[in-house]
Amino acid sequence: MQLRPADTPELLRLVAGWLSEKENYQWLEFGDGRQMASPEWLKIATQRGSHVLRVFTADDTDQPIGVAGFSNVNPRFKTATYWIVLGDKSHARRGYAGRVSSRMLTFGFTELGLQSIQTWIVDHNPSVGVLKSLRFKPIGRLRQCHVIDGRTYDRLWYDLLPSEHEEI
Repeated sequence: MQLRPADTPELLRLVAGWLSEKENYQWLEFGDGRQMASPEWLKIATQRGSHVLRVFTADDTDQPIGVAGFSNVNPRFKTATYWIVLGDKSHARRGYAGRVSSRMLTFGFTELGLQSIQTWIVDHNPSVGVLKSLRFKPIGRLRQCHVIDGRTYDRLWYDLLPSEHEEI
């Protein structure tokens, strides 16, 4: 598995394609209610530094299968919000979310100098187990703020400090 920057037009189009699929974007929000992202928006967001994206590959090929990112990167307060999307669902349930997330967290703490990484997950999403395995700590609940198919759900918030992180 490799992590590489989403820094070419081809990769930005691929990532934007994954983020435009309902099965992915329904769980996301990039600020101001934005759930989908065009290649142009992704390019601008990464150039501004407010978003850092890495595509990840399968273990046995160089083919990108997903994207992980930090949004709301704040260099002054050394914080960011983490998220991940598996674009190629044929690789589901093979441990990529945990391994990629662990490497991204290490990258965030060491290369980006972050001091707190937060994330949120929609209540009842089974991926919460990944957060627990990565040692994220629950910090709160934003109630009835996320809508999927006309139903409202809570967002469960978590954070992680460098001293709590151990790479898998």
